[in-house]
Amino acid sequence: MNAEPKRRSPRAGGRAARHALRAAPLAADVTPVRAGLPGGTFNPLSQDDILAIHEAALTALEEIGLADAPPSGVEIMTRAGATLGEDKRLRFPRALVMQSLELAAREITLQGRDPAHDLHLSGSKVHYGTAGAAVHMVDVETGTYRESTLQDLYDAARIADRLDNVHFLQRPMVPRDIPDAQEMDLNTLYACVSGTTKHIGTSFVDAVTVPMCLEFLREVAGSDEAWRARPFVSNSNCFVVPPMKFATESCLVMEACIGAGMPVLLLSAGQAGATAPAPIAGAIVQAVAECLAGVVYVNAMAPGHPAIFGTWPFVSDLRTGAMSGGSGEQALLTAGCAQMHRFYGLPGGAAAGIADAKLPDMQAGWEQGISNTLAGLAGLNMVYEAAGMHASLLGFCLESLILGDDLIGQALRCVRGIEVNSDTLALDTMRSTCLGGPGHYLGTDQTLRLMQTEFIYPALADRSSPKEWEENGRPELLKKATARKEEILSQRSNAVFDAGLDARLRARFPVKLPVQ
Repeated sequence: MNAEPKRRSPRAGGRAARHALRAAPLAADVTPVRAGLPGGTFNPLSQDDILAIHEAALTALEEIGLADAPPSGVEIMTRAGATLGEDKRLRFPRALVMQSLELAAREITLQGRDPAHDLHLSGSKVHYGTAGAAVHMVDVETGTYRESTLQDLYDAARIADRLDNVHFLQRPMVPRDIPDAQEMDLNTLYACVSGTTKHIGTSFVDAVTVPMCLEFLREVAGSDEAWRARPFVSNSNCFVVPPMKFATESCLVMEACIGAGMPVLLLSAGQAGATAPAPIAGAIVQAVAECLAGVVYVNAMAPGHPAIFGTWPFVSDLRTGAMSGGSGEQALLTAGCAQMHRFYGLPGGAAAGIADAKLPDMQAGWEQGISNTLAGLAGLNMVYEAAGMHASLLGFCLESLILGDDLIGQALRCVRGIEVNSDTLALDTMRSTCLGGPGHYLGTDQTLRLMQTEFIYPALADRSSPKEWEENGRPELLKKATARKEEILSQRSNAVFDAGLDARLRARFPVKLPVQ
């Protein structure tokens, strides 16, 4: 008679091993989620839908065209093959659009000051980050709003720098304490670049500001050659004013940035039912058409220049006309735009993660979670406004930015999907566990081996039992986020300039942020 197998206690060897594994750092290439995971499993548009949108966009460019290009833009685009009508609208033959698409960069890298944060944009690789131009800050302790400041922007950059699932920082707010436009643009750069070594996106009020800001960036980089080799800042450029008009001043900014080697985000931000057609499909058509005009513009100037196809159509609540960035329709709009980026084979970006909710509450959670997840599943290269944004882009919240790191981590785990292979089918583990084994999987070699690479664990969200939660003092999520914020801001920035460089920058430029 065979001896009965020796049974282990249910958690023997398991808990200590699991704690040890969780404490051990993982190599970047085996973490459960990371920048650049491929999406593309969610496709709200059929192939016929995509072709219909493409054809409609080409027709709009041929027959409607765009107004208000600056004289320099008219010269650039007509030289490439666009036509200027008596109504002063530029129209784009299909052949010109298709030729420009052939010239456009298919794969681009957005550099960080630290190469570890470089973003490789191609195919359906997904990256999440901030964006926006909020004019208020959310105070979670009082539940009130106040005007955003330069210090707030610097703090947001420092926090984003420490969040693993926030892959880039596009300026999320406007420093309202700096009224001069040129000084605001320069100080926005200073606050962002000294706050994070991740890639940064920013806007410029007008072309007059660009030379000074580029001189600042060259000084930080060390030389013009060093800047052009690794441009760690890109220009977020609203080059169109929907419907179907160029933004004259922004076009001049774009021309200056392209001439200086700066990557550009070609941003079309119509609002369905207001400045874009009300149907979701129609809003996508207009955004695609406007951004295709941008592709012609950029590649007529500098073939293959790094540019992001920035279809950012938003949704209106048609009862009031207010923007509804946290709606299901917004999530579908963004996912549909991601499919169009993939169809053209161009690096693309769009907005997700916006909350209409004024505070980081349950409404904010579902609004941010749905759109961030669908954007990632659709394979959007750059998911902008993914964390921290409230009140339909009017307010930014540092605690919400921190909570967004957990939220985006869960979205990225959905993007990664389910791996099916001989190991993950787990028949051998089932066999050894069920036939004479302990009857559970807590301490199996496979569980211990995969617990850190198959599963992601939130940094702040609470998964304890009600009893444990009581014993732990009933921790509240927002208070934990505030504590994490204070912890990060008590530390010196990873991106702070060395004393010599900082002194040179302050001597040459009107830097307003106090010495850190």
